[in-house]
Amino acid sequence: MTLTELKYIVAVARAKHFGHAAEACFVAQPTLSVAIKKLEDELGVVLFERGGSEVSVTPLGQQIVAQAERVLEQTAAIKELAKQNKDPLAGPLRLGVIYTIGPYLLPPLVKNVIERVPQMPLVLQENFTVRLLELLRQGELDAAIMALPLPEHGMASQPLYDEPFVVAMPKAHPWTKRQAIAAEDLKQETMLLLGNGHCFRDQVLEVCPEMARFSAPGNGMQRTFEGSSLETIRHMVASGIGLTVLPRASVADMNPKDGMLRYVPFEEPVPSRRAVIVWRKSFTRKAAIDAVCAAVAACDLPGVQMLTHSALAAA
Repeated sequence: MTLTELKYIVAVARAKHFGHAAEACFVAQPTLSVAIKKLEDELGVVLFERGGSEVSVTPLGQQIVAQAERVLEQTAAIKELAKQNKDPLAGPLRLGVIYTIGPYLLPPLVKNVIERVPQMPLVLQENFTVRLLELLRQGELDAAIMALPLPEHGMASQPLYDEPFVVAMPKAHPWTKRQAIAAEDLKQETMLLLGNGHCFRDQVLEVCPEMARFSAPGNGMQRTFEGSSLETIRHMVASGIGLTVLPRASVADMNPKDGMLRYVPFEEPVPSRRAVIVWRKSFTRKAAIDAVCAAVAACDLPGVQMLTHSALAAA
C-alpha cells in the first residue's frame, strides 16, 4: 500500500469518475486504474462499483476512503512539522480565493505581501467555494479566502473584513436619483445574477428571495438572467438589460461622473458579507496565515470594514 494509491482512491471517491480523477491527479487513467485494482487485490476488498457513467463507492470503500483522507492529511502535517525549525514565512504559500473576491482583493494583497514578506511568494488560485474547500482537504492549498456562510468544513478560520452590497443600474434608470434602495424593491426589477456555484449568488438571493422564484425552471415570468462573472454582469447592466447587486469592493467610485453605470447603496439594514480566511487545523505555518491577515488588513478596499483584533474578539 502506498500514499499514491491512497491519493488515487480519494480522488475517485470525490470525482465519481476514473477519468476525471486521473486528470485531477495528473496521471493517465490506465495508471490510476491499475494502481487502484492493485490496492483492492492487496486488501481483498472491492472499493468501487464500476458500471454506467458514474462510479459509486462501496460501504466498506467509504470507510477506507475516509481513513485514507486522514492518512494523507497527517502525511502533509509531517511535512509541515519538518519545516518548523525553519522560517515559517520562508517559501511559497498556496492561497485560494473565490471568484467574487479575487479580482478586487488580490492586486493590493499581492503588493502588500511582496512588500512585507518577500520571502513568502503567493501561489494563487481562483475557484468556487466548494472546490477550494476540497483542495484544502487534499492538501493542494494551504489557505483560502472565502465569504460566509460556508458549508461544514471542520477547519480553522479567521474573519478578515465585512463588505456591504450595492445596487448597480444603467445611468438612465430612474432610481439613480435615490439616496438608498430597499431590498424589497428589487423584486419589481429585471435582475441579473451569477450562475449556480457562486456563493455570492446565494447571498444575493437571500437579499431578494423573490428572484429565486422568478428564475425557477418552468416559470413563465423569466425575470432574472445569469452571468459567469461579475464583470460580465456589469457590462450587461450597462447595456440596459436590468439591475444587479455587487459587493462594494468591486465599485471603485460610487459617484462616477461618466460611464454607463450608476450605483446606489441599500437602505438599512444593509445586506453584506463577511470575508474569512480558512486553513487546515494541521497546518503548522500559522505565522504565514497571520502575515496574510495583516496584508489583507492593510489593503485599501472601497467601502470595506477591516476587522481589527478587538473586532475579531467580539465577532
